[in-house]
Amino acid sequence: MTDISTRDATKSPIFAYTAPFLVFMGFLALVPVVEKMLPASVNPWLSKGAFLVYPVQTLVCAVLLWKVRKKIEFRGFAYPSVIFAIGFFVFAIWTAPQFFHWIPPRTDGFNPDLFAGDPFSYWTTVSLRFLRLVIVVPLLEEIFWRGFLMRFLISEPFEKVPFGKYQTKAFFITVLAFAAAHYGNSALPGQDFYAAIITGVIYNGVACLTKSLGSCVFVHAVTNLFLGLYIMFTKQWGFW
Repeated sequence: MTDISTRDATKSPIFAYTAPFLVFMGFLALVPVVEKMLPASVNPWLSKGAFLVYPVQTLVCAVLLWKVRKKIEFRGFAYPSVIFAIGFFVFAIWTAPQFFHWIPPRTDGFNPDLFAGDPFSYWTTVSLRFLRLVIVVPLLEEIFWRGFLMRFLISEPFEKVPFGKYQTKAFFITVLAFAAAHYGNSALPGQDFYAAIITGVIYNGVACLTKSLGSCVFVHAVTNLFLGLYIMFTKQWGFW
Protein backbone atom coordinates (compact mmCIF):
# COMPACT_ATOMS: atom_id res chain seq x y z
CA MET A 1 0.00 0.00 0.00
CA THR A 2 2.83 2.38 0.81
CA ASP A 3 4.49 1.60 -2.53
CA ILE A 4 1.25 2.39 -4.39
CA SER A 5 0.81 5.69 -2.51
CA THR A 6 4.43 6.66 -3.20
CA ARG A 7 4.02 5.91 -6.90
CA ASP A 8 0.81 7.93 -6.99
CA ALA A 9 2.51 10.85 -5.22
CA THR A 10 5.38 10.94 -7.71
CA LYS A 11 2.88 11.07 -10.57
CA SER A 12 0.97 14.01 -9.10
CA PRO A 13 1.21 17.55 -10.54
CA ILE A 14 2.45 18.85 -7.17
CA PHE A 15 5.42 16.46 -7.32
CA ALA A 16 6.27 17.47 -10.89
CA TYR A 17 6.14 21.20 -10.12
CA THR A 18 7.90 21.13 -6.73
CA ALA A 19 10.28 18.16 -6.53
CA PRO A 20 13.10 19.53 -8.76
CA PHE A 21 13.20 22.80 -6.78
CA LEU A 22 13.04 21.08 -3.38
CA VAL A 23 15.81 18.64 -4.34
CA PHE A 24 17.89 21.58 -5.57
CA MET A 25 17.43 23.40 -2.25
CA GLY A 26 18.26 20.20 -0.36
CA PHE A 27 21.61 20.01 -2.14
CA LEU A 28 22.28 23.66 -1.23
CA ALA A 29 21.71 22.77 2.42
CA LEU A 30 24.31 20.01 2.06
CA VAL A 31 27.09 22.41 1.00
CA PRO A 32 28.12 23.58 4.53
CA VAL A 33 27.87 19.99 5.81
CA VAL A 34 30.20 18.72 3.09
CA GLU A 35 32.47 21.73 3.69
CA LYS A 36 33.06 20.63 7.29
CA MET A 37 33.85 17.08 6.23
CA LEU A 38 36.50 17.96 3.64
CA PRO A 39 40.07 16.96 4.51
CA ALA A 40 42.93 19.41 4.17
CA SER A 41 44.08 18.95 0.59
CA VAL A 42 45.69 20.77 -2.32
CA ASN A 43 43.22 19.09 -4.68
CA PRO A 44 41.00 21.89 -6.14
CA TRP A 45 37.94 19.63 -5.98
CA LEU A 46 38.36 19.42 -2.20
CA SER A 47 38.90 23.14 -1.62
CA LYS A 48 35.18 24.03 -1.37
CA GLY A 49 32.07 22.02 -0.55
CA ALA A 50 30.24 23.57 -3.49
CA PHE A 51 32.85 22.23 -5.92
CA LEU A 52 31.70 18.70 -5.06
CA VAL A 53 28.01 19.32 -4.41
CA TYR A 54 27.07 21.57 -7.36
CA PRO A 55 28.00 19.13 -10.18
CA VAL A 56 25.99 16.35 -8.51
CA GLN A 57 23.13 18.77 -7.81
CA THR A 58 23.10 19.88 -11.44
CA LEU A 59 23.00 16.37 -12.88
CA VAL A 60 20.43 15.02 -10.39
CA CYS A 61 18.09 17.99 -10.94
CA ALA A 62 18.53 17.78 -14.73
CA VAL A 63 17.49 14.11 -14.67
CA LEU A 64 14.53 14.90 -12.41
CA LEU A 65 13.39 17.73 -14.70
CA TRP A 66 13.55 15.36 -17.65
CA LYS A 67 11.49 12.78 -15.74
CA VAL A 68 8.68 15.23 -14.92
CA ARG A 69 8.70 17.14 -18.24
CA LYS A 70 5.46 15.61 -19.53
CA LYS A 71 3.56 16.87 -16.48
CA ILE A 72 4.60 20.50 -17.04
CA GLU A 73 2.60 22.83 -19.31
CA PHE A 74 5.04 25.32 -20.84
CA ARG A 75 2.58 26.86 -23.35
CA GLY A 76 5.24 27.90 -25.87
CA PHE A 77 6.94 31.31 -26.08
CA ALA A 78 5.28 34.70 -26.44
CA TYR A 79 6.88 38.00 -27.51
CA PRO A 80 10.42 36.50 -27.70
CA SER A 81 12.16 39.78 -28.65
CA VAL A 82 10.50 41.68 -25.80
CA ILE A 83 11.19 38.86 -23.35
CA PHE A 84 14.85 38.77 -24.44
CA ALA A 85 15.17 42.51 -23.75
CA ILE A 86 13.51 42.09 -20.34
CA GLY A 87 15.96 39.29 -19.51
CA PHE A 88 18.89 41.56 -20.32
CA PHE A 89 17.36 44.36 -18.24
CA VAL A 90 17.12 42.05 -15.22
CA PHE A 91 20.77 41.06 -15.73
CA ALA A 92 21.67 44.78 -15.64
CA ILE A 93 19.79 45.21 -12.36
CA TRP A 94 21.81 42.43 -10.70
CA THR A 95 25.21 43.62 -11.92
CA ALA A 96 24.78 47.43 -11.82
CA PRO A 97 26.06 47.83 -8.21
CA GLN A 98 29.39 46.24 -9.15
CA PHE A 99 29.53 47.71 -12.65
CA PHE A 100 29.21 51.27 -11.31
CA HIS A 101 31.44 50.50 -8.28
CA TRP A 102 28.69 51.22 -5.78
CA ILE A 103 29.76 48.12 -3.86
CA PRO A 104 32.93 45.98 -4.04
CA PRO A 105 33.33 43.34 -6.78
CA ARG A 106 32.14 39.84 -5.90
CA THR A 107 35.37 37.94 -6.47
CA ASP A 108 34.95 35.28 -3.75
CA GLY A 109 33.36 32.13 -5.16
CA PHE A 110 33.88 29.27 -7.59
CA ASN A 111 36.92 30.16 -9.68
CA PRO A 112 37.41 27.72 -12.58
CA ASP A 113 40.97 29.02 -12.98
CA LEU A 114 41.85 26.62 -10.17
CA PHE A 115 41.66 23.95 -12.87
CA ALA A 116 43.59 25.95 -15.49
CA GLY A 117 46.37 23.35 -15.57
CA ASP A 118 43.88 20.60 -16.47
CA PRO A 119 41.82 21.56 -19.57
CA PHE A 120 39.42 18.62 -19.12
CA SER A 121 38.55 19.57 -15.51
CA TYR A 122 38.40 23.26 -16.42
CA TRP A 123 35.90 22.88 -19.26
CA THR A 124 33.92 20.21 -17.43
CA THR A 125 33.39 22.49 -14.43
CA VAL A 126 32.64 25.55 -16.56
CA SER A 127 30.16 23.56 -18.71
CA LEU A 128 28.40 22.20 -15.63
CA ARG A 129 28.19 25.69 -14.14
CA PHE A 130 26.58 27.03 -17.31
CA LEU A 131 24.24 24.03 -17.50
CA ARG A 132 23.18 24.77 -13.92
CA LEU A 133 22.95 28.54 -14.39
CA VAL A 134 21.29 28.79 -17.81
CA ILE A 135 19.13 25.65 -18.07
CA VAL A 136 18.57 23.84 -14.77
CA VAL A 137 17.99 26.86 -12.50
CA PRO A 138 15.61 28.75 -14.86
CA LEU A 139 13.57 25.58 -15.40
CA LEU A 140 13.19 24.45 -11.81
CA GLU A 141 12.74 27.96 -10.37
CA GLU A 142 10.12 29.07 -12.89
CA ILE A 143 8.28 25.76 -12.66
CA PHE A 144 8.14 26.19 -8.89
CA TRP A 145 7.65 29.95 -8.37
CA ARG A 146 5.43 30.91 -11.29
CA GLY A 147 4.16 27.47 -12.32
CA PHE A 148 3.26 26.22 -8.86
CA LEU A 149 3.38 28.72 -5.99
CA MET A 150 1.70 31.71 -7.62
CA ARG A 151 -1.19 29.44 -8.69
CA PHE A 152 -1.29 27.39 -5.47
CA LEU A 153 -1.76 30.58 -3.45
CA ILE A 154 -4.85 31.37 -5.52
CA SER A 155 -6.53 27.98 -5.31
CA GLU A 156 -5.94 24.26 -4.92
CA PRO A 157 -5.88 22.16 -7.06
CA PHE A 158 -3.39 24.66 -8.47
CA GLU A 159 -3.27 23.06 -11.91
CA LYS A 160 -6.84 24.24 -12.55
CA VAL A 161 -5.78 27.87 -12.06
CA PRO A 162 -4.85 29.38 -15.44
CA PHE A 163 -1.15 30.10 -15.65
CA GLY A 164 -0.44 33.81 -15.25
CA LYS A 165 -3.71 34.60 -13.51
CA TYR A 166 -3.26 37.76 -11.44
CA GLN A 167 -4.24 37.95 -7.79
CA THR A 168 -2.56 40.62 -5.67
CA LYS A 169 -1.91 38.44 -2.61
CA ALA A 170 -0.50 35.53 -4.62
CA PHE A 171 1.59 37.88 -6.79
CA PHE A 172 3.36 39.64 -3.92
CA ILE A 173 3.73 36.64 -1.59
CA THR A 174 5.50 34.89 -4.46
CA VAL A 175 7.73 37.95 -4.96
CA LEU A 176 8.69 38.02 -1.26
CA ALA A 177 9.29 34.26 -1.10
CA PHE A 178 11.44 34.44 -4.24
CA ALA A 179 13.47 37.30 -2.73
CA ALA A 180 13.83 35.49 0.61
CA ALA A 181 15.20 32.41 -1.18
CA HIS A 182 17.95 34.62 -2.66
CA TYR A 183 18.73 36.40 0.61
CA GLY A 184 21.87 34.41 1.45
CA ASN A 185 23.24 34.07 -2.08
CA SER A 186 26.06 36.57 -1.67
CA ALA A 187 28.92 36.95 0.79
CA LEU A 188 27.05 39.90 2.32
CA PRO A 189 23.66 38.57 3.54
CA GLY A 190 20.79 40.47 2.00
CA GLN A 191 22.90 42.03 -0.77
CA ASP A 192 20.70 40.41 -3.43
CA PHE A 193 17.38 40.87 -1.61
CA TYR A 194 16.22 44.07 -3.30
CA ALA A 195 17.42 42.99 -6.73
CA ALA A 196 15.50 39.74 -6.19
CA ILE A 197 12.34 41.67 -5.25
CA ILE A 198 12.52 43.67 -8.49
CA THR A 199 13.28 40.48 -10.42
CA GLY A 200 10.35 38.68 -8.81
CA VAL A 201 7.98 41.50 -9.78
CA ILE A 202 9.29 41.47 -13.37
CA TYR A 203 9.18 37.67 -13.77
CA ASN A 204 5.70 37.53 -12.23
CA GLY A 205 4.73 40.29 -14.66
CA VAL A 206 6.05 38.20 -17.57
CA ALA A 207 3.85 35.33 -16.36
CA CYS A 208 0.76 37.55 -16.22
CA LEU A 209 1.52 39.20 -19.57
CA THR A 210 2.37 36.11 -21.63
CA LYS A 211 0.35 33.38 -19.85
CA SER A 212 3.30 31.19 -20.78
CA LEU A 213 5.59 29.28 -18.44
CA GLY A 214 7.94 28.81 -21.40
CA SER A 215 8.35 32.59 -21.64
CA CYS A 216 9.19 32.77 -17.92
CA VAL A 217 11.85 30.10 -18.34
CA PHE A 218 13.21 31.95 -21.39
CA VAL A 219 13.46 35.35 -19.65
CA HIS A 220 15.19 33.75 -16.66
CA ALA A 221 17.59 31.84 -18.94
CA VAL A 222 18.49 35.05 -20.84
CA THR A 223 19.26 36.83 -17.56
CA ASN A 224 21.42 33.97 -16.36
CA LEU A 225 23.23 33.53 -19.67
CA PHE A 226 24.35 37.17 -19.64
CA LEU A 227 25.24 36.79 -15.96
CA GLY A 228 27.39 33.75 -16.72
CA LEU A 229 29.23 35.59 -19.50
CA TYR A 230 29.69 38.59 -17.17
CA ILE A 231 31.16 36.29 -14.52
CA MET A 232 33.66 34.80 -16.95
CA PHE A 233 34.76 38.20 -18.34
CA THR A 234 34.95 40.07 -15.01
CA LYS A 235 35.97 37.13 -12.78
CA GLN A 236 33.28 38.07 -10.24
CA TRP A 237 32.86 34.48 -9.12
CA GLY A 238 30.49 35.45 -6.30
CA PHE A 239 27.65 35.68 -8.84
CA TRP A 240 27.67 31.93 -9.47
